[in-house]
Amino acid sequence: MIKHFLNLEWKQYFRSSYWQKSMVINILMVFFALYFIAIFLGLGFGLLFILKKAYPDQDPFVVANGFIFYWIIADLLIRFFFQKLPVMSVKPLLTLPIKRSTIVNYVLGKSAISFFNFLPLFAIIPFSIMLIGDGFSSTLAVTWMFTMFILVLIINFLNFIIEAFSAKTELSALPLIAILGVLYALNHFEIFSIATLIGDAFISIANNPFFILIPIAILAALYIYNFKILKDKLFLDSSLKSKVTEVKAADLSWTKRFGDIAPFLQLDLKLIWRNKRTRSFVFIMIIGLLYGLFIYPQPQFADMVWLFPFVGIFVTGIFLINFGQFIPAWDSGYYKLLMSQNIKYEQYLRSKFILMIMSVVIMFLLSIPYVYFGWKILIAHFAAAIYNIGVNSHVILYGGSFNRKKIDLSQRAAFNYQGTGAVQWLIGLPLMILPMLIFALMNWLVGFEAGVATLIILGILGVIFHKKLMNLITKRYLVSKYKMIDAFSQNN
Repeated sequence: MIKHFLNLEWKQYFRSSYWQKSMVINILMVFFALYFIAIFLGLGFGLLFILKKAYPDQDPFVVANGFIFYWIIADLLIRFFFQKLPVMSVKPLLTLPIKRSTIVNYVLGKSAISFFNFLPLFAIIPFSIMLIGDGFSSTLAVTWMFTMFILVLIINFLNFIIEAFSAKTELSALPLIAILGVLYALNHFEIFSIATLIGDAFISIANNPFFILIPIAILAALYIYNFKILKDKLFLDSSLKSKVTEVKAADLSWTKRFGDIAPFLQLDLKLIWRNKRTRSFVFIMIIGLLYGLFIYPQPQFADMVWLFPFVGIFVTGIFLINFGQFIPAWDSGYYKLLMSQNIKYEQYLRSKFILMIMSVVIMFLLSIPYVYFGWKILIAHFAAAIYNIGVNSHVILYGGSFNRKKIDLSQRAAFNYQGTGAVQWLIGLPLMILPMLIFALMNWLVGFEAGVATLIILGILGVIFHKKLMNLITKRYLVSKYKMIDAFSQNN
């Protein structure tokens, strides 16, 4: 039966239109895989020498085990955002005389051969070989290697349980990040040394192979729990149950002061608040607002004033960038209906523009406390905000006319690349890199004030010529109107 499943998966993958249309992406993914494999191989063979050089007075094996806690945190976060439970078209199989347990075991077994599980082995196995070559006991090294592989599988199945629980909540990744953040803080501030505890546990297992039964028991328990979750959901009529949702009304009467674009503003605000992917913008905006805290407190960045506008563009334009790059794909589910109405396209686009400008102003006001790190940072943020309003808002609206991919609003936003095409990757250059280069050049030629003035002048020019720019953008959307209607009608 497993052989038949594998055969069906093979045919489904290579006969799909996705494979035919995304050959370049598939080749690119292969190169990325080879790149990471090379990095992990280099880490595996070189880690022992690195640890000896960095910690000459300590046992490198003990030091390596002390970092396992941080690796677990990083692996969980990466898997949560990137790894998905492998699925197959099970509905046709449920009408056949195939045991549900066979289907579930296949799906879970398929997850065990994920690239996320194989990649760490390219570091774990070479490091174990290097330990043996350095005089460590082969029994110790092999036991430790198998324990690490079991840990990889434990994280794999733990991730699916976390995914299942996060899918039931409105907060998505917030609970996981909060829990891992608390654990990291407890260890970092030495309230409770979790890294030492986990490291000692792995050393004990390596020295006493009998203890390897403990991680095996944990792995078995997680597998059984995942099996139960999936089997309980594996029914032919599970998708027929009506989903009851409670509509949360909000007072949007304040939007009426914007005149004829008020209905579009109300639609956008409702869309943002009522859908999982757009609602996640609140969390993304918080991350964007705090982005400067990763840069400005670091002493090595204190003299890199050319970096200030880049951070300012990101902090004040986080919503503009994330929301604007998928215009009009946010409305792809009902775009055909929207375009059949007697509305002016210019009003539709202007409502998006106003919404993005409002976000820039709000984010700049919230970022004013960054003046604590220096007045130059506040001025750079102000110049970046003006540049976002006058230039980036128009650039991102124009780029939206090339969007041809449908978006599922029920999916979460973080690390979700659905609807992402070449446009989203290319548009990042004029949005983020260009203003930084302009500022850096003027700062180098004249000074800080000249760089700030240049960004402000460019932003003001964009505001002055806003009407003409919007006319050009509207014409571009009208030219692409029927191509977008056709593209958004496609499910693949």
